Amino acid sequence: MNEILTWNDLNKFQVEDLDRVNGINNSYANLRLFGNTENDVIVTLYRDRHSWCPYCQKIWLWLEYKRIPYRVKKINMFCYGQKESWFLDKVRSGKLPAIEFKGQVITESDEIIAFLENAFGSLGSFITSSNLIKIRELEREIFRSWCNWLCRESFNFIDNSFRKKRFKESISKLDEILSRSKSGFVDPSVSNTGEIGPGVGDIIFIPYMERMNASLIYYKGFNLRSNYLHIDNWLTLFEGTSVYGGTQGDFHTHAHDLPPQMGGCHKEINEKQIAFSDSIDTGEGLGNYELNKNYDSKYFAKIALKRVIKHKENLIKVNPYDKESFEESLRSALTHMITGEVIIPEKLSGKSLRYLKNRISVPRDMPIISARLLRQSLNKIESKSDDNELEAIPLNHRYDQDPRNFNSN
Repeated sequence: MNEILTWNDLNKFQVEDLDRVNGINNSYANLRLFGNTENDVIVTLYRDRHSWCPYCQKIWLWLEYKRIPYRVKKINMFCYGQKESWFLDKVRSGKLPAIEFKGQVITESDEIIAFLENAFGSLGSFITSSNLIKIRELEREIFRSWCNWLCRESFNFIDNSFRKKRFKESISKLDEILSRSKSGFVDPSVSNTGEIGPGVGDIIFIPYMERMNASLIYYKGFNLRSNYLHIDNWLTLFEGTSVYGGTQGDFHTHAHDLPPQMGGCHKEINEKQIAFSDSIDTGEGLGNYELNKNYDSKYFAKIALKRVIKHKENLIKVNPYDKESFEESLRSALTHMITGEVIIPEKLSGKSLRYLKNRISVPRDMPIISARLLRQSLNKIESKSDDNELEAIPLNHRYDQDPRNFNSN
């Protein structure tokens, strides 16, 4: 083959659409039934449109692991757009997540879980149970020490070392708890089929642990998984479930969506930090440190292709660079992703490919593996360009991620 595939050619490689309603967990669904009927739905989850909010992820996971039928309404986060007026009429604070249950609206993630437990029973322990009091306190302790290290600028080596030491002391407590667990979970639950999975004690940890794993390796060069093997095993257990996989972000997404949410993230420049962040930014990714499971790369490449084809008109429209050059360059990258062939377009636009590569969001747009393969192919073709102009993602907001162009999912 010596020609870039046309859109008609690329269309032949697409996979079938997944069943968003009754199939595996996915970020595109507006309704989840688990084999029930719409008449059985009495819960509506209001969550962020980009799947960036850790508190929304907590409720999303709880509903999925419990297999409670629910509807989904997607709302803007403040850091990338204005809240929808109809949502502000319903929830004056604009807080996410929120649920609506038979006309009653509840906010605050822990209160939502306590309310849902009262209606549907627990997942593992009840969130208010005595055996989870210290676990919940530890989660907040780890969160605070992470924020102090990541988000507060250190003015000298001693100050930074102290913040790092406090985080390591806190996170070691969780690793110790997990070392004593036969199941590998903090608070194991047992499904109707006898499978052991995470309970609410695990679900309160996983959203921020996912973000700690990404942010510390990117901004500090600190590898959480290689330093804490029981936490690594715990993350691997989560990653083995399709429920968690449908919600999981990747290192690139978190590294660039966290600064606007947390008021900034400060880099600790060192050899590992430079190497890790470069691998993340170029799209290469960090392999098992990011996602520790086996996968079929050809299948996930086809998922990435399907998502690009679905939105290609809008992708071309919102790209700020020459449309014709971008369109051909994009097909070149997709051709490489599907066939492995490197065919350079006549008018290669590296900066337009870079713009797209930097804005792939996981899981909003596609699963982690699909995003990794797409970024790698975009980077492969982009690297052949003489144009090295850098176009930085805004650090103080993410309004460049205007969801109105892609609301159809």
